[in-house]
This record gives sequence, C-alpha cells and structure tokens, in this order.
Amino acid sequence: MKKSYRSCLYSTSVVALLAAGAITVTSLPVQAQNAEQGILEEIVVTARKRSEVLQDVPFSIAALTETAMRNRGIRTLDDVAMNVAGFTVQNLGPGQSQVAIRGISAGQIVRDQPGVKEQVGVYLDESVISLSLFTPDIDLFDLNRVEVLRGPQGTLFGSGSLAGTVRFITNQPDLETAEVIAEYTAGLIGGSEFDGSVKAAVNVVLAPGKAALRVVGYYNSIGGFIDAVQPDLSVNKNANNGDRFGFRAALAIMPNENLKITPRILYQEIDINGFNRVDIFNILANEFTTTRTAVTLGKRQQFTQFQERFTDDFLLIDATVEYDFGQATFTSVTSFTNRDVVQLRDSTQLAGSVTGQPGVLAAAGLPENVFTLDAPLTDSTDVDTFTQEVRLTSAGDGPLQWIVGGFYSKIEREYGQNLLVAGFEALANPILIPELGVAPGWTAGVIAGIDELFVSDLTYDFKQFAVFGEATFDFSDQLSVTAGLRWFDFQEDKILNFDGIFAVQTINVPASTSSNDISPRVMLSYDVTSDFQFNMQAAKGFRLGGVNDPLNEPICNADDLVTYGAFPQKWGDETIWNYEIGAKATIMNGRGTFNVAAFYTDISNLQATLEAGSCSSRVIVNVPKARSMGIEAELFVRPSEQFEFGIVASLIDSELRSTITDTNGNILSALEKGNRLPTVPRFQVAVTSTYYMPNLWEDMDGFITATVQHVGSRFTQFGDADPAFATIQLIPIGDPSITTLTFDPKMAAYTIGNLRFGVRNERYELAFFINNIWDEIAQIALDRERGNRARVGFLTNPPRTFGVTGRAYF
Repeated sequence: MKKSYRSCLYSTSVVALLAAGAITVTSLPVQAQNAEQGILEEIVVTARKRSEVLQDVPFSIAALTETAMRNRGIRTLDDVAMNVAGFTVQNLGPGQSQVAIRGISAGQIVRDQPGVKEQVGVYLDESVISLSLFTPDIDLFDLNRVEVLRGPQGTLFGSGSLAGTVRFITNQPDLETAEVIAEYTAGLIGGSEFDGSVKAAVNVVLAPGKAALRVVGYYNSIGGFIDAVQPDLSVNKNANNGDRFGFRAALAIMPNENLKITPRILYQEIDINGFNRVDIFNILANEFTTTRTAVTLGKRQQFTQFQERFTDDFLLIDATVEYDFGQATFTSVTSFTNRDVVQLRDSTQLAGSVTGQPGVLAAAGLPENVFTLDAPLTDSTDVDTFTQEVRLTSAGDGPLQWIVGGFYSKIEREYGQNLLVAGFEALANPILIPELGVAPGWTAGVIAGIDELFVSDLTYDFKQFAVFGEATFDFSDQLSVTAGLRWFDFQEDKILNFDGIFAVQTINVPASTSSNDISPRVMLSYDVTSDFQFNMQAAKGFRLGGVNDPLNEPICNADDLVTYGAFPQKWGDETIWNYEIGAKATIMNGRGTFNVAAFYTDISNLQATLEAGSCSSRVIVNVPKARSMGIEAELFVRPSEQFEFGIVASLIDSELRSTITDTNGNILSALEKGNRLPTVPRFQVAVTSTYYMPNLWEDMDGFITATVQHVGSRFTQFGDADPAFATIQLIPIGDPSITTLTFDPKMAAYTIGNLRFGVRNERYELAFFINNIWDEIAQIALDRERGNRARVGFLTNPPRTFGVTGRAYF
C-alpha cells in the first residue's frame, strides 16, 4: 500500500501555517519535533475521515497541535487564523466570528441575516457546530489539534464547506492512563485591565482497557479594552469585558476489542458587556454639532447611551459508535446542539437617524428629546440542530481504500428583533397626530406593542439528506488516484413576521426554497521520491440558497426603494469548482519541509450581501461569475536541536467576473467585474521562530518563541469599494457645521508581533508572554448602522497584553 495510515504521538511544537490562497500549498504540517535528533516527526490527521499522515494527504491542510498552539500563545480562533495563512476571521466579539478560506468570501454576514449559510464548515471532532456568523468560540484547552482543510470539502463534509472546513479535534478519554492537567493564566490588557483563565482536564480510568472518563472545565475572565463615552461625557471603561465558562465530558466505553462507544456533553456560556467597536462617526456624538454637546472620541472609544450586552449559551450532546468488522469499520455519529444567542445593542443612533431626519416621520424631523430616547435593539437566536451520520470505511493494507455513508440534518431556528423606544409616542404624538392624522396608540400593530418601532419574528425549518462516497486506489507505490461524490437534497421552510412603524406589516407569511445536486472530487498524488510528493485536485463545493426578508419600506428613501425592491425574493445556491496543483517536500535529511501549491477557483452565483442603506435592510443577490486564484508557500526548518524557524505566505487574487446593475443600468454597490471580493487580504504572511535552551535551570529547559503576522488590506462588504460610500451625507441633527464627511472604508493592513518565553520540564511549565508588542490597532472589519448614515466604526483587536501562564501535569 502506498500510504501508511498510522497513529503517532502528538508532541512538541512546529508551524502549521498554510496560506489559503489561489495557489495552495498542500499543507505544511504542524509537526512534532524530536528534541534529540531535530528531525520532524509525523502528525496523524483525519481530514478524509480516516487516520493518515499529514504529509500524505493529497490536498492542502494545516494542523496545529495543542503544544504548537500553546508555544505560540494561541487561545482563540482568531489566533489560529493568524498562524494559518489564507485563513481569515472577522471577529465581532467572542462567539461572533465569520471565517473565510482561500479568498472565497461574499462579505460580512451580520446578525439580522439568519438565512445566510456559512462558506466554511466548522466541526468539533465529528459533530457539525457551524452557524454562519455565530461560529462557536470553543476553548482550545485540551485539544489534540486544530485541522484547517483548504478548498471544497463538500464530498465528505457537505454544505457549509464550500471554501474549506475547520475541525477542532479533542483529546479522547485514555483507557489506560490517568492524568490531571491544570493551567492558570493572568494578564493585563492595555496595562490595566485583568484578563485571565483557570482550566483543568482530568482523565479517570474506570476499567483498564474498557472504560475511561475525560472531563475538561474552564473559566475565562475576558478583559475589556474599549471605553464607551456616555451622553453626560462620563466614560464606561473597558466596556467590552465579560466572562466565559464551560465544561465537556466524554465517556469512552470499549466492551470488546471491536466496539467503542463515546458519548459526550459540552456546555459553554459567554456573557460579554459590549462590543470591540471603535466609532469613527456617530450621528449622536461627533465634533461637528453646533446645537448639542460636541464629542470627540479617542482611539479605542465608542459612544453608547447604555450598557450593551452579548450572551451565548451553547450545548452539544453527541455520541460516536465505532465497530471494527476487520475489513471495514462502521461509524455512527449522532449529535444534538442548542444555541441561545442574545445581543442587546444600542441602536439609539439608528432610530435617531430615522426619527430625527426631516421628511421621514415629521416634515422637520422630531426634536432632540425624541431622537435621543434610548433605543435598545434586542436580537435573539435560538437554534436546535440534530444530525446523524453513518459511514463504512475500509481497513487493511490493500491498494483500494474507500468510504461510503449517509448524512441527515434537521435545523429549527427562531430569530427575532425588538426595537423598544420607551416614551416615543408620548413625546412624538403632539407633533405627529396633527401632521399624520394618526390616533394615540398608532405605533402598535399585530405583534408590535406601543413604542415598539420594529419587531420581527422568523422561524426556519431546515432539512437535509445526503449520501457520499470516496475511494482511493494505489496504482503503484508512487501513484494514487482518489475519486468521490456527494448527492444532497435539502428543503428550507420559513415563516415571516414583521411589524412596527419601521417595517412593512407581514404576519405569518410562508416562504420556502429547496435544492438537490451532486458534488464530485478527483485527486491525484505521485511520489517522485520518498521525500517529494506531487498532487493535483479538482473539486466542487456548494452553499445552499435562501429567502430574502422584505425591505423596511417606511424608512427607505425613494431611490433605495426602487433599486433594492426590484431583486428576487430568493437567492440560489452558490457553487465553486476548485482546481489545484501542489508539491510537498521533506528537506535537510528530515530537518525541514517545504510545501507549495497553486489553485484557481471558478465561483458561480456568488451570494453577495447588499446594504439597502436608508432602509436599514440587507438583500442577498447572486452574482453569476467570480473567481479566486493565488499562491501559497510554506517552509519549516530545524537546522539544529536548539533552533527552529517557519514562514508561510499567501498571495490571493479574488475578484468578480460579472457586473450587477440597478433598473437604470447603474452599477450597484460596487458589484462590478474586476472588483475584489471582500474580507480577504491579497497578501498574508506569518513568521515564527523558537530557540530552545536545554537544562537552563536544573531539569528545566528554557525556550523563547517570537511570532510576527502581517495581514493585508481588505474591504468588509462589496459596497465599501464604491467611492460614494466613503462620503457621509450628514443628516441635519444638531445642526452640523459640515454637510459631508469622508472616511476610508478600506481596512488597513496591519502587523502584530507576539513574544513568549519560559521554562518547562515533563511536569511543569511557566511561560511569560507579551502579545501585540507594539500595540497595533488593527482594523478587522467595518461596522455600520443604516449604511453610513447613523454610525460608522470598525472592529479591532486587544491592545498590548502582558501575562504569565503556569501549567502542571500529574
């Protein structure tokens, strides 16, 4: 048999950096190190739902081991992305991340787009945990590794894996060895705000070789770093602080050598007091007003009138059953997840931009005591997901390896918004009753009460069924060919409810969409020598379509109403064909690896998000053609026992190949042939080096690791590239001294450096760290309300952080 599918010890550190660009490097494995010989050891992954050596996988994959992540101070999915080139994350705060791979992106998905599906699938071991914007913020403690699979994975992982798949692989219960791992971290963000965590893992052998229990628990005190200026000019310091705690428990039962059953439960709560947003312009707090108090915001400041909040309760219950028949292994994975996500946002500037704007409700606009009323907007998401996968995988050492299986999922999702502006009618009626001829209580509707200016209540019922298969045949010791196929069928039913004076009253209106298709994949790998592999791949990926919500017509201006009201209610499936070629080489007599790959991806019916700015609505449209291509290369070397060095870089060119126009033939929201796809940098690079100092102090070895990551410039949405978007037409609230304000909507490139140093032995580790050494204020993504009319800001990263981590093994 050409490949050796075998297990291996996951130890020490190395770089798992791979650029997800147009030219794909078949993953530079994050590999364990042999401290005595300085030779790279093999890492085993399950990217094709079977165990195999990372360098043998014939497509681009990165795998960061727990040790590698710990050495680099990687604590979040954002940190993983910074160490895997071509893998990008837009972080809207804990539990609110949107990921992209290989330049394939249709723009930021925001909280009020529950019908938009993800482009990257996310799994915890075998269980699907993806949820478009709300990628679960899983704690990385006691993980075995994180796998990042680049390119379409639709054959084995299905919808949501259009651009790739991210897999969090946990440490499984050990049936033979009891152990305890404890870790404590304390840090200061920005020199003053505490940020820390307490974590522990316990493995208990209940019956040697037969049963074991592994329990992991953690608590994070999340330090804030954004100051919120209040209307009286007082400052709520570090407003985005919060807490996260959780646990997971897995029980492994092996009644005989052929059968293994692993039930598991994971529960996590996140409670954050604000958002990592820096305001550039806020209609209620700026330096241009002449009749209200002028406000000038600082470099890490925002304006709010009350405390914002985000909570996320996540429950996962799953069970994996494996039975070894000898020539094949049967696997069943059953999972149930529940997510309960609630966001409380200060939308006073959004409501004020409507109520205070002349001609929308009142001819002259409503006065300051109305448009400055607190306007809390509550977003609620409650999702129940059930999945069942069964598969049969070949075993043995024959030339043919195969897998066949079936998949079923059912998702029930409820989403709602409520904009309650208490006291609005009492203050507005003396003006609006004479002007509009309304009667008291006019703001109430069927599901909206008095002063509830906007209410939505949406339910989704989503079902999917798929069958899949893939086979690899070794034609010789050098040549292998893989072919796979997935057939899927899905149905989504939706009930729409909208009410309030900002909305078109829509009560219990049904909508639905459905699809079925086939996703194939073909791969070839050829071992030129035992140290050099050449591979090729062609694969199709897909993302399911959906149904648009109606525009908020009462607050739309005439132009936006005509332009955005003309688009179809439904948007179709997005599909891609990915073509890649790559090579992997082991160099320096096993002391280094060099991987390189290139890809070209054709994208059909890209699901582009458009902002109907004045309507405070979003519309999804299909852009017929787009493409992404690029190059990525990765080098890791350990020239001596004491020094290792890694660098990975990607260069991506992704752009539209079609133009979308409005009813008058004008290019719409920069959807023009040749324009960049949003959220993804053209260039990304990460460099990591570690110096080891054996026997630095008694039996303790010293180490020092430096990491530098550079991320190029990006746009957040397609429309941000429209020159007109860079100019804010100021609504005459507070009689501003200017009528227009310009800003740069392109998110600037940034470079961040981290340093970690300490001592360790087999039982203890003490490490000091400095993250964001030069205190870079990174522009991660643009954040806006009502286009650019109400507020414009950007999401950012934590400032310079000093800290220490202690770890013990028993």
